[in-house]
Amino acid sequence: MDESAEALFATVLQPGMRVVVGDGAGAPTGLLGPLSRAAATVGDVSLVLGWCLSLPDDFEPSAFRDVRTVMGGFALRSLVGQGSVRYVPERYAAVPALLQGPLRPDVALVAMRPGLDEWHWGSEVSWMGALLDLPDLRVLVEENEALPAASAEPAVPHGRGTVVARSHRPPVPAEAHPPSDVHRLIATHVAPFVPAGARIQYGPGPVADALAEVLEVPVTVRSGMLTDTVRHLEQRGLLLGNPLGAYLWGSPDLYTWADGREVVGRVERTHSSGAGPAPVVTLNAALEIDHVGAVNVEALGEHPVSGLGGHPDFALAGHLSPGGVSIIATPTRRNGTLTLVEELAAPASTARSDVDVVVTELGAADLRGLSDSERRDALTAIWTP
Repeated sequence: MDESAEALFATVLQPGMRVVVGDGAGAPTGLLGPLSRAAATVGDVSLVLGWCLSLPDDFEPSAFRDVRTVMGGFALRSLVGQGSVRYVPERYAAVPALLQGPLRPDVALVAMRPGLDEWHWGSEVSWMGALLDLPDLRVLVEENEALPAASAEPAVPHGRGTVVARSHRPPVPAEAHPPSDVHRLIATHVAPFVPAGARIQYGPGPVADALAEVLEVPVTVRSGMLTDTVRHLEQRGLLLGNPLGAYLWGSPDLYTWADGREVVGRVERTHSSGAGPAPVVTLNAALEIDHVGAVNVEALGEHPVSGLGGHPDFALAGHLSPGGVSIIATPTRRNGTLTLVEELAAPASTARSDVDVVVTELGAADLRGLSDSERRDALTAIWTP
């Protein structure tokens, strides 16, 4: 199949073209090897990547004139650190505009579920839905029968694209990291800020899992990523309606749970800061927080960790929501190093103005209405045993 895919890529690619490859747990990244070889043969081809959870051994960035990504973490960390992939610091809500403007592609490679006369998005839609709005875009499809039928977006007619490969590859599973006692303490300090009926967003990780254990009120979920946290909320009878996220990422049980539900959608829907009737509560992590509340989630010095993603989008949504709140939760130390710092080790990912509440295992600091000097005092208090 690699040889036939490589041959098809070679017939489609031309010098000067830009190719964008879909991302997420169901991404067609296994085809990056034959795409690399075809690009090397054609020459002068550039590549745009998103959130990559895995990369094949035969992916060769040097085969392209230029490789850029809008999400710098996970499988791309080392390549971004080496400089062979350029990280574009862009909030996820703006990625559709970026791909319809300065980084407009000529070719898109995406993974979808096969249907009788159409394709269906699987474990993610995200910014990829916006690609189909480009009438002159050449769409190449990896048909993957193992993707869950989880999309809330319209199907794509077969006439819109060309099948380049077929597979039966389940979405990449997330490694389980059960909450520790510290995460549970943090969650107990977060829970009082979540009113009944709130629309919550959470960053994936053990704090969100711990919150699903201690929360006592029903909530709706609209998030960048849906993890097993939504299953746990449903099991406890606390999940209202259908959740919605740009991506699914979790255990095989999550993908089974999502199959047949309309739970993934376009980033224009999932990352919108538009107000609704329910208060929006957003819960996100930090690598570092400075003494006035600005947040770094991208890098520690020269070491890339993640990308901006939806962090600033959701922090703003919670901050602007009447009755809502933007929460940043982090342990006081990570690998023995304080997470409260005088100066961030990288540019601020989320501005202090969009951070309402900061939570550690020692308590919560409500920063709303405070001056910078008052914010400093409130933050110091929850880093001081």
